[in-house]
Amino acid sequence: MNKRQFLQVTAALAVATLGQAHAQTPLKFQLDWRFEGPSALFVQPAAKGYFKQAGLDVTIDAGNGSSGTVTRVASGSYDIGLADVAALMEFHANNPEAPNKPVAVMMVYNNTPAAVLALKKSGIQSPADLKGKKLGAPVFDAGRKAFPILDKANKIGAVSWTAMEPSLRETMLVRGDVDAITGFSFTSLLNLEARGVKADQVVVLPYADHGVKLYGNAIIASPKLIKENPVALKAFLSAFAKGAKEVMANPPAAMEAVKARDGIINLPMETRRLQLAIDSVVASPDARREGFGRVDAGRLSLMASQVSDAYATKTRVDAGAIWNGSFLPPAAELDILPKAKK
Repeated sequence: MNKRQFLQVTAALAVATLGQAHAQTPLKFQLDWRFEGPSALFVQPAAKGYFKQAGLDVTIDAGNGSSGTVTRVASGSYDIGLADVAALMEFHANNPEAPNKPVAVMMVYNNTPAAVLALKKSGIQSPADLKGKKLGAPVFDAGRKAFPILDKANKIGAVSWTAMEPSLRETMLVRGDVDAITGFSFTSLLNLEARGVKADQVVVLPYADHGVKLYGNAIIASPKLIKENPVALKAFLSAFAKGAKEVMANPPAAMEAVKARDGIINLPMETRRLQLAIDSVVASPDARREGFGRVDAGRLSLMASQVSDAYATKTRVDAGAIWNGSFLPPAAELDILPKAKK
């Protein structure tokens, strides 16, 4: 090989290597809901380039509920997503023959955000006060579906339910059409404030504070991604953890990335929503005890049994089939929770 040929081969190899170095693995990610405060946890690592640095080309889309996210990841439309663990369990148990059931790979909301909310003037102060009351929520609402678990833990007794669209939930409570509603605490509380109700006029009864230790939302992945590209999945979780740490350290700064995705959001309100989510379900006492991203096997098993009963699933939920923690980053990378407030 002469000098000219050698230089040509070397240049070709350099171009090929450069192309490989910049090759990005495409991943489609779906949120559980719209671009709101808590979505900063995912939008931030994308905006800061952490996914790209990990060799990933991540597309983040808004969702319309956890059940929809689970279904779309199962169908292959999305590789990965954020969804309520109870919705994931329900899908597994009601579709035992489905070939592509998603699996939870990292816990994000260590506690369910589900809560009962009522106006103080109703006289409702505890779960026991809900007996005989009229409750409202969409039929697919996580809190409504898990209410039998809250009932059993607090011996509430009979209640009646009124169904409505999500957009009408807080309005119907303010109008007095229902005595209380179920919903995500950091969503319904701020929605009530947007309708003119002051925070000190609202009673919030989080499920997690009243004997219901259900897990909340987790990152779920398709079996195809797990089997064919576990390296990409690990890279995603590592980049996500890096971005999430920044979000929790400085929520207002992180909200700028969300504002860039949806320019019409109310920035002060969504910043509050993000902080409420961090305080109540992401960096909760249970999360600090178990470690961010992880689960306690006994607690997950109990939840599987509770969901099987409350959701009246076709088959019993197998806790081992819905969780795979083997792709989690090392402990040092998961040490991302802010210091506990005194």
